[in-house]
Amino acid sequence: MSETGRPIFSISAAARMLGLPIATIRTWEDRYGLVVPHRNASGHRLYRRDEVEQLRFVRACMADGASAADAHRLLAERIDAGVPVPAHGTRLLILLADHDRYSAEYQERLLLAEGFDVQVALTEEEARRSLVEKSPSLVVVDLLVSGGTGLDLCRLCKRHGRAPVLAVSVLQSRDLALHAGADAFLPKPLEPSRLTSTVRDLLGSGAVVVPEPTP
Repeated sequence: MSETGRPIFSISAAARMLGLPIATIRTWEDRYGLVVPHRNASGHRLYRRDEVEQLRFVRACMADGASAADAHRLLAERIDAGVPVPAHGTRLLILLADHDRYSAEYQERLLLAEGFDVQVALTEEEARRSLVEKSPSLVVVDLLVSGGTGLDLCRLCKRHGRAPVLAVSVLQSRDLALHAGADAFLPKPLEPSRLTSTVRDLLGSGAVVVPEPTP
């Protein structure tokens, strides 16, 4: 999160949200100079939500048949006229794999209230399918899902992609979870603020990054 509380996205997160190659976003920046992100002290590109939406507008125009140049021209006209690009679809997706429907619904309410989209999977099979089809930004795994296959699911998540994994359990299984590839562990019953803060911390290390303070 930025110092103002607004989300800031790395270029890899923006690319996943938009369904675009990172190279394409860089090429558009170099060629058209319209959506130019802030860079931190290490030179990494950091995108505000409105900049992500501007890129989404360009992508939508091209899907309708416009060339990249024409799409950027239309975006420039909007910016010059002070017409904002409507925001939609930028919420990060969290996959919840939990055998307990009530626990899953509880976590879902908390995370929806924090501004995330949530996909619930009550079995390992559902979680595996959602992992492939939805490409979540973060996965929360109850280790007892499908009779105790959560550790296998943690391993699969780490093999599948870059999404961080938060393991949760009523059992004292922290070391097993971390060894299986989980990035963090929380005991159940879950305390609301600890769940949401841990989720944000994990996303902050990958999908959402904090920019260096500007002088």
